[in-house]
Amino acid sequence: MNIVVAGGTGFIGSSLVQLLRFGGHEVVVLTRNPEKSRLTPGVTLLRWDGVTQGEWTDHVQKADAVINLAGESIGGGRWTAARKERIVSSRVNATRALLESIRLGEKKPSVFISSSAVGYYGPVESGDVAEDHPAGRGFLADVCRRWEQEASAVGEIGPRVVILRTGVVVGEKGGALERMVLPFRLFAGGPIGSGRQWFPWVHRDDVAGVILFALGTGSLAGPVNVVAPESVDMRGFCAALGAALSRPSWLPVPAMALRIALGEMADMILTGQRVIPAKLLALGYRFRYPALAPALASVV
Repeated sequence: MNIVVAGGTGFIGSSLVQLLRFGGHEVVVLTRNPEKSRLTPGVTLLRWDGVTQGEWTDHVQKADAVINLAGESIGGGRWTAARKERIVSSRVNATRALLESIRLGEKKPSVFISSSAVGYYGPVESGDVAEDHPAGRGFLADVCRRWEQEASAVGEIGPRVVILRTGVVVGEKGGALERMVLPFRLFAGGPIGSGRQWFPWVHRDDVAGVILFALGTGSLAGPVNVVAPESVDMRGFCAALGAALSRPSWLPVPAMALRIALGEMADMILTGQRVIPAKLLALGYRFRYPALAPALASVV
């Protein structure tokens, strides 16, 4: 297949692109900084700003599949008003630019795969959260809802649309885990807040695996929970992380201290949902890392 990946140089995208090339696909990556990007040989890098049409438009209009991973990191700094605007606009504008490119082309991709997050559901204290659970409230829920609205509009012009509601991604050299590991290595790790909040997680290899699965599974459409089948709370996750590092998990981080340090962004860590991958399990996707302990052992 000819595949365009927007935002393909990040933590998830770089791993995905390697798998796509290994599978024999032709890959074009859209990135803001092609001169700073290092990717698998044979990948075409094109500059885009996530807003305006350009050279990249022709490639989207010839693609068999478009994968949209673009968006500013939500964990890169305190959520000031300006930063919140960038988080929203980077996602909405990039998705809208891809939509417009597809709309203008004579040939339509067969599938459009777009990122979202389990933050769509907002805080859910109890009960399983499958894909039919309603949207929640709060900044992250609003971001995901607007993001998904733009992606869903692509389906109105032809392509099958798959929306990836992804949990916390664990993998080497990046992501949330990279920041969580240091306190444990210093014998100062422990659960955050009450420790009872659900912590939906997924291994990076399975995020890429789900995208490959979505490319080839015509019956998979709409929102898809990309989380591991094993549900854990924050206390359980930190205990498993400590065990993987041969360190104790004994020093909790009080919720008040986190709110003082991070402001509104602390809500992302202090709340959670017991998300289940209902669609993936029903369609027979086989997780490479269905359980937490082997997943952490593979990356730390």
